[in-house]
Amino acid sequence: MAKVLTSLALAALLGGSAVSAHHSFAVFFDDTKTIEITGSVTEFRFSNPHAIISLEVKNKAGATEEWKAETNAVTLLKRRGWTKDSLKPGEVVTINGWPSRDGANYMRMQTIKKADGTVLGTPVRNQRAD
Repeated sequence: MAKVLTSLALAALLGGSAVSAHHSFAVFFDDTKTIEITGSVTEFRFSNPHAIISLEVKNKAGATEEWKAETNAVTLLKRRGWTKDSLKPGEVVTINGWPSRDGANYMRMQTIKKADGTVLGTPVRNQRAD
């Protein structure tokens, strides 16, 4: 019986840390607004808990800024047609999504379009239901 209780306690402890690592969409992103950025991909990190697209974007003054766009988990991206090779450094993309609440150059991706007009994957319609 002690082994069972120890195993359950350990599972709860480890499972709890995994859950706390995942954050709420509403805490970080404003779903009452959308923004659009166009830039050159510098990195595509295809890993959990969320894939991240890093870009160099020219601001209104013409200076280059680093932006990051958070996507869904890899399992969801794969169901939508993404692979680890979906984006390459140097590719120019336009990303539409929800801005960070703190004004950082960080957003949650809704849609992404390549320079040739190709929409990558299936767009996210409702982030809270996805």
